[in-house]
Amino acid sequence: MIEMVVNKWWVFLLRGLAAIVFGVLAVVWPRITIQVLLILFGTYVLLDGIFSLVAGIVSIRLNKQWWEMIISGVLGIAIGVLTFVWPNITGLVLLYFIAAWAVVIGIMDILIAIQLRREIEGEWFMFLDGIFSLVIGVLLFFFPGTGALAAAWLIGLFAVAVGIIFIILSLRLRKFARNLER
Repeated sequence: MIEMVVNKWWVFLLRGLAAIVFGVLAVVWPRITIQVLLILFGTYVLLDGIFSLVAGIVSIRLNKQWWEMIISGVLGIAIGVLTFVWPNITGLVLLYFIAAWAVVIGIMDILIAIQLRREIEGEWFMFLDGIFSLVIGVLLFFFPGTGALAAAWLIGLFAVAVGIIFIILSLRLRKFARNLER
């Protein structure tokens, strides 16, 4: 598993960059209409799902937990596609989609971090990402009526935080990969 994760450090980098772009756009345009937020969210989740699915498929022979990344990827792709198929979706349903996605991603990232803790240093970044995702998802489930502006900021700040965590993790994994090559 360690070789697969370390050799695919760039997937975490791409996920981090995509999260930051989405997050900044959501924060900079807080009065954005729900349709535009829907497009931004759908694009981000679809790309994140594709990256996770590819990482899971590539790691089938190397990693016993490949299915966790594939589930995460398929869920991301499915939620991304649903956001484009139902463009007139209400804000409440969108928030529940986001909340469900964040909870599942959080659980999957925590499970992966637990597996990595025996293998590498810095796995707590992925654990932290999982905790962030889980907390945001639960908060969105219990407080969906906070308004589109608050939700856009919350989701945007969450995405930026997750993006930063993934970039830091990717750089640590790249460093670890270089040390393995020596």
